Amino acid sequence: MNGVAATILVAALTLGSPQIPTMEEAFASEREGMVREQLLPRGISHPGVLAAMGRVPRHAFVPEALRSQAYGDHPLPIGLGQTISQPFIVAFMTQALEPRPSDRVLEIGTGSGYQAAVLSTLVAQVYSMELLEPLARRAEGDLRRLGFRNVRVRCGDGYKGWPEEAPFDTIIVTCAPEQVPQPLIDQLKEGGRMIIPVGIREQQQLVLLHKRDGQLLRRAVLPVRFVPMVPGG
Repeated sequence: MNGVAATILVAALTLGSPQIPTMEEAFASEREGMVREQLLPRGISHPGVLAAMGRVPRHAFVPEALRSQAYGDHPLPIGLGQTISQPFIVAFMTQALEPRPSDRVLEIGTGSGYQAAVLSTLVAQVYSMELLEPLARRAEGDLRRLGFRNVRVRCGDGYKGWPEEAPFDTIIVTCAPEQVPQPLIDQLKEGGRMIIPVGIREQQQLVLLHKRDGQLLRRAVLPVRFVPMVPGG
């Protein structure tokens, strides 16, 4: 039995329970458990990030057949060889950016829209670039349907950035190049932050970059394994 179904069954069998919870209430309970059991014990402490992770419906960004697994600590396939990152990675990367309400953020995604949705609750504007047209269209539709109005989505080579909207206060990349793309460095505002997984598939590091006097201060913060992005692939 999956986690959501079990939550509903336990509630239904509890003496004195006035009604069976709806599916959305069950998913909300799953999110609370995710925050409590996966994020807090592993060092996620930013109040806004914790609130966003507890509010944004990750299950709405995965295929219907996988929704019972939406709040587990694992990536899930979303089609066309792409995945949605596990909740801890999304929370970790968001917290590392130290998001502010006035920020304009460039997000280079793999197509789910989930990372953009989490960011949208914390910053002024999110510019989300997706590599594959079908996933970009689906992510845009999901974000609009769910009410994340401050996210703009376009399809294209994310490693070239979004030059007409630059500079950005922060940049978050959820697919892995072998090196930090120069256009993203150029489009990062002075004093800004970028978090990006760098390296080949089996030897990736999540790297946090600070732009100071036109130069990047670089710090590896976590070993990871992300889907490589191959422009045009």
